[in-house]
Amino acid sequence: MLRFTELLARGLRSRGITVEIWNPRPVLLGSNLNFPKSLRKWLAYVDKWILYPFSLRRAVRKTRRAFGDGVRFHVCDHSNSPYLAQLPKNRSAITCHDVLAIRGALGDATAYCQASRMGVILQKWILKHLRGAQRIACVSNLTLRHLREVTGESQPGWKVVHNAFNAEFSRVETGEAIGILKQKGISVPQPFLLHVGSNLPRKNRRMLLQMIKQGNHSWPGNICFAGDVVEAPLAEEARALGIHDRIHSVVKPDHETLCALYSLADALVFPSFSEGFGWPLIEAQACGTPVIASNLEPLPEVTGGAALHADPHAPQAFAAALVKLNEAGVRKSLIEQGLKNAGRFGVARMIDGYLALHELNAASFASAAGQNP
Repeated sequence: MLRFTELLARGLRSRGITVEIWNPRPVLLGSNLNFPKSLRKWLAYVDKWILYPFSLRRAVRKTRRAFGDGVRFHVCDHSNSPYLAQLPKNRSAITCHDVLAIRGALGDATAYCQASRMGVILQKWILKHLRGAQRIACVSNLTLRHLREVTGESQPGWKVVHNAFNAEFSRVETGEAIGILKQKGISVPQPFLLHVGSNLPRKNRRMLLQMIKQGNHSWPGNICFAGDVVEAPLAEEARALGIHDRIHSVVKPDHETLCALYSLADALVFPSFSEGFGWPLIEAQACGTPVIASNLEPLPEVTGGAALHADPHAPQAFAAALVKLNEAGVRKSLIEQGLKNAGRFGVARMIDGYLALHELNAASFASAAGQNP
């Protein structure tokens, strides 16, 4: 969420708005004492949830004394909703990126997000403070709907504000893209399908293995997983299917590498079971790469329909989509529509949404003394 915070701050500053970013600072973890690894998570909780709220409360009082009611406060991630208790309710808002962990803690298996015993307690605490927020920016219509469902409430200040790109994405010419990968020691033979994301179960990485082995739709190319390392069970399944030599992994690619991968891929395949938004969809579209994605919301909302969508439980449906992608005119149309759709997610539009969320226009917000994302 640090990248999102910086993105929001840059966007507001571009409108002439003064911005300060406040973050919890490690106190216990920042000391010179060598705590056992088993204690470090709990010390981090003390730093974040017990010690920092005192500092936050003092900072709020100081800021309001200095600048009066012109200041606005924004919490950039819903997991930090307990901080809302230290902020003036009528001058604060929060961004809700998804409700997956909360739904998982409440026993919703379709969230694909299991919670530990401590996680259940923490997520219910987060939900309690979200329920009391007057203004919430939800990154998709699905996230807003889920928030209303889990809270049982619907405030007029809860609105959809789509994410914007958190970096510049555009197509890299083939020769240049191959050169970038070669320079970084990365070899992914073409043609390849690309999956971008973690190895969490909800990301449904197995689908790419299953879809290219579907009978008459069998595809002879390669698969590239960009993000987390390929986990052992997935590697074993690839070996059992006889395609282990066609699986490639690029662990934690930097931005230049990611743009090169998008630009070289035959398609981005994103068969997720559960998302709050889905940045890789628009990143691929901005790079001129066609998308095959799950038909579960919010993915069709994010792609704007400029993608092939299929049931994430049905490998044969994804295989059929891959075949369709190579029909005359289909690829060209999806690329053109995808580039157009990607234009909906500019920073300026997102900033307009956040100004509207706080019920301030750009001129009045610029005259305020500051904002704290």
